[in-house]
Amino acid sequence: MHQALPRPATARRSSSLQGTARVPGDKSISHRSFMFGGLAAGETRITGLLEGEDVMRTGEAMKAFGASIRKDGDEWIIQGTGNGCLLQPEAPLDFGNAGTGSRLTMGLAGTYDMETTFIGDASLSGRPMGRVLDPLRQMGVQVLKASPGDRMPITLRGPKVAAPISYRVPMASAQVKSAVLLAGLNVPGITEVIEPVMTRDHTEKMLQGFGANLTVETDEQGVRHIFIDGQGKLTGQTIAVPGDPSSAGFPLVAALIVPGSDIVIENVLMNPTRTGLLLTLQEMGGDIEILNPRNAGGEDVADLRVRGSELKGVTVPAERAPSMIDEYPVLAVAAAFAEGETLMQGLEELRVKESDRLAAVARGLEANGIDCTEGEATLAVRGRPGGKGFGGGTVKTHLDHRIAMAFLVLGLATEKPVTIDDAAMIATSFPEFMGLMTGLGAEIETAQAAA
Repeated sequence: MHQALPRPATARRSSSLQGTARVPGDKSISHRSFMFGGLAAGETRITGLLEGEDVMRTGEAMKAFGASIRKDGDEWIIQGTGNGCLLQPEAPLDFGNAGTGSRLTMGLAGTYDMETTFIGDASLSGRPMGRVLDPLRQMGVQVLKASPGDRMPITLRGPKVAAPISYRVPMASAQVKSAVLLAGLNVPGITEVIEPVMTRDHTEKMLQGFGANLTVETDEQGVRHIFIDGQGKLTGQTIAVPGDPSSAGFPLVAALIVPGSDIVIENVLMNPTRTGLLLTLQEMGGDIEILNPRNAGGEDVADLRVRGSELKGVTVPAERAPSMIDEYPVLAVAAAFAEGETLMQGLEELRVKESDRLAAVARGLEANGIDCTEGEATLAVRGRPGGKGFGGGTVKTHLDHRIAMAFLVLGLATEKPVTIDDAAMIATSFPEFMGLMTGLGAEIETAQAAA
């Protein structure tokens, strides 16, 4: 997949964006739908699933554990193994570029009395896995093999009987929280996760929906304590996956910065742990109307009407970071067209994403004439309404889909075109990106890959 030749793409200043778009299904919920459906007894049916490469890797892993997964029309149909009944995979599980899939699956399978090997592409193999392996070790899981720094390839060996633990998550990470909760599914007794800063809560909501005995208590300091009772029964469910708010961020910012735009993005997940970008853009003066708010499968969803707006710089507080950690690249693009300075704080997690996202964003802005300052965990962007003099640069994407999409959005409103060195990896999270954006009127073209 990623060994293919790079495919550069260029975005040019576009006239107003118009129309209606529907972004692909939420990535977090799609991963978990395959996992919990593959684990639960009986049949799970899923519509709206994100069919990007990352999510498909999770599906392949669940098949390797013994689940049956097939697609019928628009619906995915899963026959799960039953909780506690995963089989030992016959070959290493290849997660490609999927950080979420690999970390959650390490939790899910780690506490089984079997050996499981995890491999990934160059980008995933460079990402730290110790944050998930540390709590698993406390439960009795052995790390038989790992590259230096607890990196892939990794082979786990589960104990005869794993031990429940109480684990305080040391960083704001939904992946670590989820890995420990999933490990607890196969452990006798009660596993507790203590979460000082709330992160996206799809794992808790969905596990409860599948029948897990999971409770959440918030203490007087506002710290969440999540308890899961292991070895319970999970039962197949019907899931309609709402649109991914991280993916919606790209057409949303594009419509704000391209003058005269007026678009509607349908069926966007509005879970309060995921709406940091929306809130920030509204604070900046973005004209975003929330239409038809409704509940679908236990999650809040709505349609968003977005119009071209004059933005102003704001300070984005550190405590908002967990609710928009994947959206900072595209927020930085919005900030480039805002009056004054936008200061983003609490960005240390961006250094361990698909790339060092903080450095990648700063270099991409600088390459296109935009004034910014990169701190250890901060980014300040000094914008220029209208984008005069901006653009003309080529951005290194570092195999990171969100860097690629963010800088293509930048080029839709800069004076000169913006080129990214490779658009191929956009397929990991948003295969329809090019078609959706050009359908709204965006001028983006991809160089033909050499034969």
